[in-house]
Amino acid sequence: MRRIASLTRVAVGVASLALAATACGGTSNDSGSSDSSKDAKGLAIAYDVGGKGDQSFNDAAFSGLEKAKKEFGYKTADIEPTDNETDADKQQRLESLAKQGYNPVIGIGFAYGPALEKAAAKFPKTTFGIVDSVVPGKNVTSLVFAEQESSYLAGVAAAKATKSNTVGFVGGVDVPLIHKFEAGYTQGVKDTKPGVKVLSQYLTQTAAEGGFSSPDKGKAAAEGQLEKGADVVYAAAGLSGQGVIQAAAKDKKWAIGVDSDQYKQEPLAAYKDYILTSALKDVGGAVYTLAKSVHDGKPLTGTQTFDLKVNGVGLADSNPKMAEISGLTDAVAKAKAAIVDGTIKVKTS
Repeated sequence: MRRIASLTRVAVGVASLALAATACGGTSNDSGSSDSSKDAKGLAIAYDVGGKGDQSFNDAAFSGLEKAKKEFGYKTADIEPTDNETDADKQQRLESLAKQGYNPVIGIGFAYGPALEKAAAKFPKTTFGIVDSVVPGKNVTSLVFAEQESSYLAGVAAAKATKSNTVGFVGGVDVPLIHKFEAGYTQGVKDTKPGVKVLSQYLTQTAAEGGFSSPDKGKAAAEGQLEKGADVVYAAAGLSGQGVIQAAAKDKKWAIGVDSDQYKQEPLAAYKDYILTSALKDVGGAVYTLAKSVHDGKPLTGTQTFDLKVNGVGLADSNPKMAEISGLTDAVAKAKAAIVDGTIKVKTS
């Protein structure tokens, strides 16, 4: 079967080169040397809501930390969020990691924006990174993704797979970042098969309400869309997406995962036959790339964008059943090529 756009270790290398080429310059730091002794401290990440074990966004970040730890032989840290935490709590967490000597320190998720900006100002010799948000600062690297592009490919797949001509989208929280997922998905569906109806639902208005961390909410939303005739449901909802996958599998309908290749996630093995594909986002590659730049003494700063051109986003093809759906593989490949060459402009809202 033709490869579509799965994010492999080769993609990490491509992304690394692309980021190095677009680096805006670096700042000196207190622990960014190439010292790889066991006493050295390197990468630290602070998880978004849902924490480690979400089989999606946070776990993708953890894979980057593990790669850096193995390659550079230094101490790392990964810290869980707390319930109902404030920006002050986040800032304290980031500053604590910087005080301990970790470098870089990365906030996983846009919710770290205000806290990270303040922490970075207090520790100018430490490189800070943030995923999914653009934060100012001479020692800050903003790691952002073209989620709309991978979501477009997911929409193409959904349009090819649906038999009922009704598909669903479940967003974790009603915020601009998740609007990008919905916009790309809906455009991909409509461009591929204009007559398909797209049902859309957001679980909560804020992350504090559990939109990214409540599988029960995701399950209920998916069940509602399945009852309305959807036979493919795409979730951009972090840990809550597990509930969407469970509901689709129970109804023997297709689910589309997000961020990580959820077909390959062991805790989701019982549902894998119904995970058609996943819209991938190489958070792990971005985390690793920033860690490597600091380790090499040339820390990246500014905004670094991961898109289809550098395989920073993509569509998984792990489920062999994709090849059994007429025209799906070719349609996705053609759409990817058109996005990369600029023929298709994918909307972000």
